[in-house]
Amino acid sequence: MTATYPKMTLPVEREVQAAVQGQRALAAYLTTRVETQRIQIFDDDNQAHQVELPTSALRLLVDILAELADGNAVKIVPVHAELTTQEAADLLNVSRPHLVKQLEDGALPFHWAGKHRRVRFSDLMQFKAARDLASEQAMAELARQAQALGMGYE
Repeated sequence: MTATYPKMTLPVEREVQAAVQGQRALAAYLTTRVETQRIQIFDDDNQAHQVELPTSALRLLVDILAELADGNAVKIVPVHAELTTQEAADLLNVSRPHLVKQLEDGALPFHWAGKHRRVRFSDLMQFKAARDLASEQAMAELARQAQALGMGYE
């Protein structure tokens, strides 16, 4: 299954403020051990409609609101999704040719769907986590070396 994702846009100030308030309000109710929660949604005529949602979905909504509150765009990708090389490159914030080289070098698993490469989202996230950890370790080592050499990073 290949998913197509719409272009992301950053939230505007009004959305950021609404996200801050929504995150605070919802977070207060997530300490419960209840499996579902009921919330009210108001339509254009200001009529209230109750919606029952899994508590896990509300936790995810709080995480989404936290990102929006920080001014970040948010994209939800199913874990089982298969991504095009462009979608995978966008999520890693690298060029498509760079990602393709990583695929061809065996650094990241992929499979062919006809003439096109596909990357599983879960594989991409594992690759990203390993890449991020290696980067953090390299930065820590550079900082340690700079301190040992007395380069003014005290």
